[in-house]
Formats: sequence, C-alpha cells, structure tokens
Amino acid sequence: MDSNELRRAFRDFFVERGHTPVPSASLIPFDRTVLFTVAGMVPFKRYFLGEEPAPYPRATSIQKCMRAGGKHNDLDQIGQTLRHLTFFEMLGNFSFGDYFKEQAIPYAWELVTNVLGLEPDRLWVTVHTSDDEAAAIWRDAIGVDPARIQRLEEDNWWQMGDTGPCGPCSEIYYDKGSEYGADGGPAYGSDERFLEIWNLVFMQFDQQSDGDLVPLPKPCIDTGAGLERIVPILQGRPSVFETDLVYPILQEAESLTGRTYGVEHRQDVGLRIIADHSRAMTFLLADGVVPTNEGRGYVLRRIIRRLVLRSQLLGARHEVVERLVNGVIATMGEAYPELIDRRERILELGIREEARFEQTLTIGAPILETAITSGKVTGDVAFRLHDTFGVPIELTTEIAADRGVDVDLDGFHNAMAQQRHRSRQAGLGDEATSEQATGALWVLETLGKTEFLGYEVEEAVGEIQFVEQEPAGLALYLDRTPFYPEGGGQVGDTGWISAEGFRAKVVNTDQPVQGVVRHWIEVVEGEPVVGTSLELVVDRGRRARIRANHTATHLLQWALREVLGEHVAQQGSLVAPERLRFDFTHWSALTVEEIERVEQLIMEQVVTAATVVTEIKDKEAAVNEGAIAFFGDQYQDVVRVVHAGTHSVELCGGTHVGSLGEIGLFKVVSEGSIGANTRRIEAVTQLAALDAVHRLERQLDTIEKILPGGREALAERVENLAMRHRELETQLATMRQEELRSLVRNIWAQHPSRALIERLDGLSAQELRFVALELRNRTEAEVVVLASVLDAKVALVATVADPTVLNASEVLAPLAQAVGGRVGPQRELALSGGRQVDQLDQALEELRKGFDSQR
Repeated sequence: MDSNELRRAFRDFFVERGHTPVPSASLIPFDRTVLFTVAGMVPFKRYFLGEEPAPYPRATSIQKCMRAGGKHNDLDQIGQTLRHLTFFEMLGNFSFGDYFKEQAIPYAWELVTNVLGLEPDRLWVTVHTSDDEAAAIWRDAIGVDPARIQRLEEDNWWQMGDTGPCGPCSEIYYDKGSEYGADGGPAYGSDERFLEIWNLVFMQFDQQSDGDLVPLPKPCIDTGAGLERIVPILQGRPSVFETDLVYPILQEAESLTGRTYGVEHRQDVGLRIIADHSRAMTFLLADGVVPTNEGRGYVLRRIIRRLVLRSQLLGARHEVVERLVNGVIATMGEAYPELIDRRERILELGIREEARFEQTLTIGAPILETAITSGKVTGDVAFRLHDTFGVPIELTTEIAADRGVDVDLDGFHNAMAQQRHRSRQAGLGDEATSEQATGALWVLETLGKTEFLGYEVEEAVGEIQFVEQEPAGLALYLDRTPFYPEGGGQVGDTGWISAEGFRAKVVNTDQPVQGVVRHWIEVVEGEPVVGTSLELVVDRGRRARIRANHTATHLLQWALREVLGEHVAQQGSLVAPERLRFDFTHWSALTVEEIERVEQLIMEQVVTAATVVTEIKDKEAAVNEGAIAFFGDQYQDVVRVVHAGTHSVELCGGTHVGSLGEIGLFKVVSEGSIGANTRRIEAVTQLAALDAVHRLERQLDTIEKILPGGREALAERVENLAMRHRELETQLATMRQEELRSLVRNIWAQHPSRALIERLDGLSAQELRFVALELRNRTEAEVVVLASVLDAKVALVATVADPTVLNASEVLAPLAQAVGGRVGPQRELALSGGRQVDQLDQALEELRKGFDSQR
C-alpha cells in the first residue's frame, strides 16, 4: 500500500462510519498559542474548549503538521533517529461528545488489523495507570493479550494546558523486530524497535487550577496516527526516510551531493536532514511563510540555511533548492495540488534565500573554520556569524559538535544581550485569557451567538442580555447588533445606543469569543439593565470610510500581485476610518513606477463603479474557484466571498462598499520595510486622499516660493540646489581637514613627545579620530590620547604606533572608566566616551603622570 492508498483507506473507513471529512488546515494556525499546526486536533481546538459548538458530531482529517520551533520542536532530533520528521501528516478521527472509548478503540483496531493488515501479534497497547476502563476494552472487547497491554504514567496522560480539557490516552505500538533493539514492549524496550503508530486521547476531564479533575459533560475523542510512521511498516521499510513519501527526495539529495545513503552514519544523518528539510521548506513556503528574522519566518530561514549548509558539507557544488523543491512537488503534488499551483512562489522565495545565504557564507565559512581549527568557537565569533553573516547559532553549534569542538554559548548570549538593535524576539501576540472572556463564554453557552445585522443595516433594535464590568470598562452583550466587531484587520464600529432614561456611546466593538459581539460603552445617562430593548445606531460616516478603505485593501492586494507577482501574500492589515495599512511579502522596495502602476490599476477599477458582490459559499468550493484565503486567518466552513470588481475575489467577513465608485480617490502615502521580505504600504481614500494631495500641493507651493520659476522646472532647480549643497559640503570638509592638520602641526610644535595626551574641546568624535591618526602618522608619537567635550559629552580616542608594544584599549580604559564609558577590544585604535565631564581633567593628568613615570 503506497501513501496515497493509505490516505484514501483511512478517510474512507471513517467516512463510512459517519465522520465528516475535513480538509487539512494551513500549517499557520488560527490558534496563536502555537507557532505551527503541531497536531491534527489544532484546527478543532475551539470545539474541544467549548468556545464554539462543533458543526458536526464526528470528523476525520489528514492534517499537515510541523514540529520545528516553539513548544513543539523536533529539529534537533532530525536525522539522528529513523522516525522523527519536522513536517508530517497526522491521520485523525474526532468525536465531539458523540462517541467515546467503547467505539474509538474498536475503530482503531479494526482499521489497523483488517484494513491495513498489520499482524495482531506484533502490536502492543499502552494505557494510563488509572484507566481500567480502556484496559478492559482492549482485553475483553478486542481480545488483546493482557501481557501486551502495558500501563504508563506521564506518557499516557494528555492535557491541553495547565488547566482545561485533559484525560488519559491509549497508544498502539508496532514491534519492528529484534534487529531494532531490546525486547520488553513500549515501556521497557528500544524506542527504535517499538514504534508508536496510533494515539487515542480520551478527553474526559476539566482540570481545575487547584488540580481537581472535574468530569466533562460530553467526553471527546482526539485520535492521531502518524502517516509517515505507518507507511514504512506497510512497505516493509526500516525507516520513515525509505518510503515513497521521503525516499525520492533523499535520492535527489544523493545526486546533488554525490553521496550514497547507507554507507556511513554521519553522511546518512546529513542526507536525512536534507530530505526532511526539503519537505518542511516546501510546505511552509506554500502556506505563506517567508524567511525572516523572527517567529515562523526565523524557523523557515533556519531550515533553509541548514539544508543548504548540510548539502555543501556533503559535497554539493551547485544550488540545491530548486531541484529539491521540484522533487518534493513531484512526490507530494498528487496529495497536495496546492504545491503545484504555488510552485513559482515556492521556488522564487526558496532560491532567493539560498542565494542570500551563500553570499554571506562565502565570508562566514572561513571564519567558522578558523575558529574550529583553533579548538574553540568563542561567543564573539558565534555572535558575529549569527548577526553579520546570518549563520544561526544552532548551525554553528551543530557543525562544531560534528568536529568535536565546543561553542561558548554563554558568551554568545551575552553578546546578544548587549546588541542594541538585535532582532525582535519572536512573538505571536496576546491571546485573551479564559478569565477575560468569561462573560462572552457564558453568553455563548447559555444564550448562543449574537445575531449580526451590520451587513444589511446600520440601525437596529437589540436587547441587553448581559452586562459585564471589566477592568478596561463597561461591556454589553446584545441578542442582535449592527455594530461590526473588530476582526480581520478591520477596526470595530462605534456609535450610540439608547432607551428611555438610558444613553451611551459605543467606543469600540470586539469579539472575545467567535460569534459573540461585545460592545464597550461610555454611559452618558442612566444605567444599562438586562432585558432592556435598545435603539442601536452605528456611526455612519465612520463606517462609510472604513468600508471604502476595506474594499480598497482588496483592490490593493490584487494590484500588488499584478505588478509584483503571485508571491505577494498578506501578512497583516489595518482598516481604519482614516487610513488603511497593508503588510505583504516582497523582498525589495517598490519603485516609484511600481507604486504608480498599482495606483493606476486600482483607479481603473474604481472609475468603473462596479457593484461589489458578496456570496455565501462553502469554503472549500470558494477556494477551489480562486478566492484568496489569507493563511493564518480563521474561517468557518461557510464563508463570505467578496467580489470587488472584475479581478479581486477574497474570503472576507468585513464590511464593504456597495460600489467601487464609493472609494473615490486612492493614494499611497508611504511604503517601507518592516522586516526581512516583508513590506508595508499605507494608503488613503475618499476625502482623506484629497487631503493628502492638498498637503503635497501646499508643500510644492512653499518650495516654489523659495525657488521661484514655475512648477515645470522645480525638480531641476531642487536637484541643482542639492548638487551645489554637496559641493559646498565637500569644500567645507576639505577646509576643515586643513584646519585640523594645522592643529596637528601646532600640537607637535608646542609639545613634541612620544606620548601625546591632549584635551581639544569642540571637536566631534569623528574629528578627534582624524586628528589622532594624523598625529600618529605624521609625527614621532608612539601613543596619542585625545579628549574633547562637546554638548556636555566627552569623546575619547587612543591610537598607538606599534600595537605589539602598546594596546590602545588598555591605554584608554582608565580614562574611559573615569568619564563613565567603556572600551571595546581594539589594539591599534580605540574609541570611547561618557558624560562625567568633571572627572576628565584629573583622569588626563593621571594618565600623563603614568607615561612620564615610564620614561
């Protein structure tokens, strides 16, 4: 049975037993507590937590998963074992309070033994020490030999967090045979011999903060079966790397490196890493992750660079990414056709990252080799490789370890801590805690979702269902509302609510729990009372500006893809009444011509005044028909599809204009970088765009008054003025250098000495450095130490003629310490500074005495 047949057999088995087939979600999860989708249950987490009722009682899926970074990280084990992968597929069947152990266990056994044909006498079962019920089902209902049922503690207990849903689990293991290690079953035998292929999680308790386990009213089933672990058994292969899923990619790695798998352990590890990372890289790029210096992008960057470096260490002499990506697509494209559809984007980003790394590696590799040859990689070297040459510390440590050399990790981390502009720590944002969403959860569980009317109307009548006093203010929950809750980048609506004797301003609207709208209010008159019927009025003018900016954002996404390419994907957005902000994947600044072309394309759509059409569709059907879905966003199974003009089609729950003509004028006001391969555009529409044009006009008027002569030649006059300014600056700098050289001659004439120690106030740090070098190079001075006070700050410099005799940093250190500064390790020229001006003269005098005493 090949992998495609296994997928079909698994899906068909559970569909025939009433499970709804659910397509794989993205590797970028809606759940912000994890970096990637790490298990098959992640897309269903909100159902297990009770945040939202499940749309089906039972489901089955084949979910793409990634465990590389964050709390779930298998990167360091890749290649070292025969069973670990970063990217893998999880076969799953799920029950949301429908069936429990008495059905889940027989389902698992029937599929494993009857459908897949695994020999029962090679299967072992583990259960939790407390789970007599599951043990009895395995023994009595299934007929498993009690000697093959083992009890484990932590390994057979699952929990979602410190509190919340949890319960025992039961696992099925396959005995690969004595050639893979010691006997004794999963509890006592070899990990390589006894391979876990199936895990049944019995979610039956709610763990309280005090440790108590409260039975759940509707216990659930969460099953995870590793596709890559089952396939080797079915195909009679010894590892996950030698099946139809991975071996074709490993063979590509053999061809690129000239190495043969199975000959030598160290090169086998490298080939396995290349094969694994090729799959991970391809699927992450396909799902919208781009290489950056933080979060998911950093993990992807590390994977690509580790792949490239391992390839080179094994002998690859040419670029490897293109062939490896194509190998993955050829192997996995039938099961995941999006790989074929996104091939161009995957290759473009992957090849670009490879080229970028190879440029820095040309300089970085010799530095690392020199350090390894010396027998120790210092923290400074490791930091320089990481910060300057883009070699992740994990790679440095890994390569050094291969050669038996240690890396000074403490020194590396100290250097990182001292770096003023280090990369921001990866963060996934703040997630509302269960305490913060208590009111919304109660409303959802007790009264149901809020009926949202805002697509059709901006005024309505609604009834107060719940009033909650939060630290942030007073919040109301209504049975129905026209107020749009903040989400999908669009800000929440504001407006007014009122009843007889009560009036309040709605200052924001959000959605703490899916489907429940919360209205933040400032009371003007009276008090809100549950059961009161209210008149609800959205701020129409503000809503109109938001709608225009939101629809314009859709047009902007389309236009950017037209001008820059299909690799453009949204990385974040803000839709506010006064402006719109759009973050997207791209590797270089947009030219003036590209920005103008984007604006032109958008305005060509706007002037058609085409009707904006919204459809309600099945999500999978909408995506298959070409609608853009933003990876990482959370979508329901039934979605709103927004057609903005003849080209833009997106899944979107926001509010939009009725006609493109309502956008009016569209104008980009800024474009810039917010991180590696990520750009940001800010733009305005309607009257805000006109205001932006007026501001530009006023600026031009001001410039024209200063440089009269007509608008047509204004740019030429400004350019001439700038050129003249540069010429004068050059002349001034030349004159200043001549003044400083005259100062050098005067100092030497008045104080000819081998140790020149002078205070020259009014000189900048750069000028002080120039004078010091001139004194050293044009005189007989062996050491020059200069100080200058400018704007209440001290600048210091020391330079020596022969760094083998004197060390500039050691000379300057006491002086720097006296004025509150520090000195880096520089032998020939050292710089420092400080703010303790009152200590300068005494410190200079002590330094002079020290040199006088050495004569």
